[in-house]
Amino acid sequence: METAKQFKYWDIIVVAFVAVLLISNVASTKIVDFGWFTFDGGTLLFPLSYIFADIFTEVYGYSYARRAIWLGFVSAFVMSAVFIVVGKLPPATDWNNQAAYEAILGLTPRIVAASLLAYLAGNFSNSYILAKLKLKTQGKFLWVRTIGSTIVGEGLDTAIFCLVAFYGVLPGALLWSVIVSNYIFKVGVEVLFTPVTYRACSFLKKYEGVDVFDADTKFNPFKG
Repeated sequence: METAKQFKYWDIIVVAFVAVLLISNVASTKIVDFGWFTFDGGTLLFPLSYIFADIFTEVYGYSYARRAIWLGFVSAFVMSAVFIVVGKLPPATDWNNQAAYEAILGLTPRIVAASLLAYLAGNFSNSYILAKLKLKTQGKFLWVRTIGSTIVGEGLDTAIFCLVAFYGVLPGALLWSVIVSNYIFKVGVEVLFTPVTYRACSFLKKYEGVDVFDADTKFNPFKG
């Protein structure tokens, strides 16, 4: 496998991917009403992480997508751990914002576990399906691959996160509303951004000089 140093845009895309992931995790602490939808605030940005994951898999291949997914996982884990540890430390006597900190950044182990489990299940299933569909379609019909993989990946991500994080906490009707709204909105964003995904993949394939087909790839999420 080629090293990431040979690619001009790889590191830029990875940084953007991780930034979207971390910002979304913080924003998800608020439940918002957005027209017909009710969802956590991170949903406004989080669908972009799946577009990045699609680009990783489509252009650089599953192996590079796997690396990016694990980089995002480690970053999210460290961020969550730091928020929890800082929240547990005693505040300075003249600092009066402990309650505000706990309300926004006081992540519970349940929320962290939900986020990380959902992230891994959703992203790896998304990349796996996209890579397999690329082989079956012989590289044609990119929209089928991106939307099809997102339908499965976002479905797993949304269901796992909402059920692990909020089951027994939110009323049943609100929990169901959050799951459905999250899912429809996320898949809708993927569909709307399909032209952008096409242009990004075309640009990167041309200027990076790579278009990987994962015919001989080992799809174990934990090792190449």
